[in-house]
Amino acid sequence: MSRLTDLITQAKAKDADLGRELEREFKALASRRSFGLNFERHTPETVELPGRPIRKGDKVRVLPPRGSTDKGDKRLWKVVRTTKEGDARMAQLDLIGAEVPEVQTVAVEDLIVVAEFRDYIYPGLVSTGKVERGGDKPFHTVINGENFHALEALTFTHRGKVDVIYIDPPYNSGATDWKYNNAYVGEEDLYRHSKWLAFMERRLKVAAKLLNPKSSVLIAAIDENEVLRLGLLLEQVFPEAANIQMISLVINPKGTGRSSEFSRTDEYLFFVFFGNAVVPNKSGDGHEKEVRWRYLRRTDIESARGTKKGGPAQFYPIYVNNHTKQIEKIGEALPHDADRLTAPEIENCTAVFPIREDDGREMNWGLTARSLKKAVEAGFPRVSENAGSELQPFIFSYLTAPNIKKIDEGVLLKKNRRPDGSWIVVNPEGKSSRPTTAWNENSHEAGAYGTTLLRSLIPGRKFPFPKSLYAVEDAVRYFSSIKRDAIILDFFAGSGTTAHATMRLNRQDGGRRQSISVTNNEVAANEQQALSLSGLRPGDPNWEKWGICDFLTKPRMRAAITGQTPDGDPIKGDYKFTDEFPMADGFAENAEFFTLTYETPVSISHNRAFARIAPLLWMRAGSEGRRIDALPATGWAVADTYGLLTDLDAAAPFVDAVEAAGTIRIAYIVTDDDRRFQSVAQRLPEGVEAVRLYESYLTNFRFAMGR
Repeated sequence: MSRLTDLITQAKAKDADLGRELEREFKALASRRSFGLNFERHTPETVELPGRPIRKGDKVRVLPPRGSTDKGDKRLWKVVRTTKEGDARMAQLDLIGAEVPEVQTVAVEDLIVVAEFRDYIYPGLVSTGKVERGGDKPFHTVINGENFHALEALTFTHRGKVDVIYIDPPYNSGATDWKYNNAYVGEEDLYRHSKWLAFMERRLKVAAKLLNPKSSVLIAAIDENEVLRLGLLLEQVFPEAANIQMISLVINPKGTGRSSEFSRTDEYLFFVFFGNAVVPNKSGDGHEKEVRWRYLRRTDIESARGTKKGGPAQFYPIYVNNHTKQIEKIGEALPHDADRLTAPEIENCTAVFPIREDDGREMNWGLTARSLKKAVEAGFPRVSENAGSELQPFIFSYLTAPNIKKIDEGVLLKKNRRPDGSWIVVNPEGKSSRPTTAWNENSHEAGAYGTTLLRSLIPGRKFPFPKSLYAVEDAVRYFSSIKRDAIILDFFAGSGTTAHATMRLNRQDGGRRQSISVTNNEVAANEQQALSLSGLRPGDPNWEKWGICDFLTKPRMRAAITGQTPDGDPIKGDYKFTDEFPMADGFAENAEFFTLTYETPVSISHNRAFARIAPLLWMRAGSEGRRIDALPATGWAVADTYGLLTDLDAAAPFVDAVEAAGTIRIAYIVTDDDRRFQSVAQRLPEGVEAVRLYESYLTNFRFAMGR
């Protein structure tokens, strides 16, 4: 109704009597509020798109001069035409919504494209880099872009496929650290809460289209500023939810100083359940608190091979079967003066020694060969593949002797076996059968395991109030422990904690979960002024490199996977709690980074935007293996999980190739002729989904968003 208030004010200025009558009726209507959460759907919400080329018909704003910190002209203009004047491109602009026509001509470089909430968008993706250490595992993806539009893009690739959504949205506290920041609206804005609710509602409604209706959960973190309103909003947006619960999460046991209030120690997590998703028991179904396993390779230099503490009995090869990924044999210990390459080879096995990846130093195992053999027989060592590492291709953990004794005494329980043959060992003692609504764990402390941990990964780079890695890990674990190929989405990704937690979960049980992280590249507010004064603008490379995605999210993901800081140094410190191992070991995972683009329907339908649509086709097919990045000269191509047919005259060899591959999930067929599309679709092997391009893509964004 803020918009109605503005219109009434304009009416009063033109006709005072009419304005007063409208105001009287408006107040009478406003007093008859319906039951529930009432707020204004403030529109249009707008987002600037730095770097997007200026086209005829675009909505734009005129930027302030370089070197200025002024906010500039916030009015919206429409590009009527562009012309060339000397070396400069100029744009003729018409003011949008003006009662009296207003035009001006401005240099294109002084314009920025603006997208409004109600505008239709046709998204694409451009790859900006990748990390590959996970072999054939699916890729985690990071998308740099406005998250509402990125969610819309995911309706084409992941509609009904997402198993867990974890979000940490802006708390609307008035802080100005980042955009999606707590200053989405000003602290004194009378419509502060209303605007925040409208902002959240739009994104949650699109997110609802992505969740698996059979079984999925949405987890939302929040603090006291909006906790009450968010709870009501979730009930209204998701009336079909099976259940909604809130838990309290202690993030700072010492509390934050408040002059006249209780010292706050906790935040809150809302869990929204869909389909048959439920909170799992802690006992009886594999969801108990798992016992820690100790990292097998010694980490202290004092225990390196050849030192006084590092006796020869603990330097020996562990042979891992290349097919089963299980320990095949424990080799004999080598004397200090023996070259490890002299150890015998075993067919179809990889010999693994305790070698530090950062400097190649030979260390020792934490158990003698004899003790490890006994552990293997009992199912107490764990094997994790460390793809891409020549020195340490497999990582091992083991259950300590005191814990093995507790199993014999019945204090600890053995549950199911993992794929590597090891037992899942849990501790049910003193625990209730179900998780409680109050979480108070040392591992959830945000300072040590959020801020400090992030500082270890990317030294010198700060992000305000990152979540504890282990708190996010615990929240997600409940709902992805059974489904080890779960898809986990975070569309307020910030520094990338959710993706990091997903990789830790994969390492613990050999899973193939994949995360999708969406964040923008907003520069911290305290840095924007200095950059502006230096003559930079959003879109300039030297501006963008300081943004959230480029400065924090992508470097954190890369550091977590490789085990190295952005400067190439081994990350200092160890991971804690569920499993302990050096952060320098990294993860056997793959990740690719993308920037969201905005295409035109004409360029898409005429195949001129294929390179930017290609990543979406790959993501829809599972984000695995090779991607078809260019139109095939032969008229068709087959990747690892999908195929593309652009010339229907080549349908016969295409169908043959799809059938021969045996791993194809989707066949994209480019044609305007529905009859010919159906003809090809009927010839595809059973289980292969046929998708018509570009009709399915364009239809998805024309009608699915319901503007």
